[in-house]
Amino acid sequence: MRMWQKSLAILLALGLGIMPCVGMADEAGKVAGDYEPLYPYAERHGFKLGGAFGYRDMTNVVYMEFLARHFDSLTCTNETKAYSLLNQQRCKTSPDGMPRMNYGTADRMVGWCQEHGIHVRGHVLVWDAYMPDWFFREGYDSKKPYVDQETMRARLAYYIDDVVTHFEVNFPGVIYCWDVVNEAIADGANEWVAGDPRHLRASRSGVSNLFLDHVGSDYVEFSFLCARKTVDKLGVDIKLFYNDYNMFMAQKRTAALALIDSIQGYAKDENGDPIHLIDGIGMQGYLGGYGVQSGCLDPGILTSLTKSFELYSAKGLEVQITEMAVRNFDQSKAAQHDAFYARLFTDVFMKANAGETKPLTAVCIWGLVDAPANDKNSYTYKMNSPYGGLLTTRYKIKTCFDAMYHALADAE
Repeated sequence: MRMWQKSLAILLALGLGIMPCVGMADEAGKVAGDYEPLYPYAERHGFKLGGAFGYRDMTNVVYMEFLARHFDSLTCTNETKAYSLLNQQRCKTSPDGMPRMNYGTADRMVGWCQEHGIHVRGHVLVWDAYMPDWFFREGYDSKKPYVDQETMRARLAYYIDDVVTHFEVNFPGVIYCWDVVNEAIADGANEWVAGDPRHLRASRSGVSNLFLDHVGSDYVEFSFLCARKTVDKLGVDIKLFYNDYNMFMAQKRTAALALIDSIQGYAKDENGDPIHLIDGIGMQGYLGGYGVQSGCLDPGILTSLTKSFELYSAKGLEVQITEMAVRNFDQSKAAQHDAFYARLFTDVFMKANAGETKPLTAVCIWGLVDAPANDKNSYTYKMNSPYGGLLTTRYKIKTCFDAMYHALADAE
């Protein structure tokens, strides 16, 4: 049962103590309860409406009430990633040499979603960024040599199986999809191996890709095979996604299409037919300039998104916007931001699903709350932008939420 029906007045009163102190101008706007739940209107158009939260957000009653009321898909921002789940000490003492995890924090988050009737995007099984080096070494000890490829592939297969199985057994049906691999496609030519049409990342900001180095050049395909075996073993319909940023840009898109072909042709069944390994593409959806207003709210983004939906769905895949932040670094452009949000839903998302086939299955928004006080040089400021959220710093509804709401609710 959804829990948003509980008294919003009580929740607001509880939440006042944790809201940041900001100027009175930020108090303007409606509250979440002034609107009917938004996700059913998205469902009418064939896609889930999603948000995101971290473990610390769970103490923010007002924010969590907003999520519970308006979204039917949530993503744990960091807590279901390998660097959060892996427990080095338990790995070191593992009797079979296979990795061990600490699921406590992630379980509390997924459990909250289960209690509130909300599905979860599993994010993410394999990602090179921030991956602990010790995971690839003998005895899980950063001072010891790297293990051989056979051992590393066994560790990775075990990890994927254990994580997917753990959440399905303990929270049946809550996680409806997993990002199997995240951001494996490089951006600059010096970051991938020449001649590889997949543009598989060899390094990130000068740091070598440990999965490529120690699992093998097929680590993406191998990871999908492992995940597919686990899903088939469990007998559940958990969709398997490849997730990346800039997936609507030409160079990244071309490489992604080559990677999709490689994944789908990687393994064969007993009859010699290809095993369907990948179900969907996750397009992160950070839209606009990184850290600057230039490129933000550009109508060309809408055209590029539409073309990308068509190309990925032509491969027989679902498409999801997985980490959307409609960037805006200029508070004076609020009206343009509202209009862009409305067009994004009417001209791109709803139109993509207007026919018999409905390739778009989720739109998940990560940049939910304005944060103008963030350091302008910080990653968070540049990534989400200070004025791109649906909520003010006091968690009041902004006009861009209203624009999105009516784009969905008023459509025939």
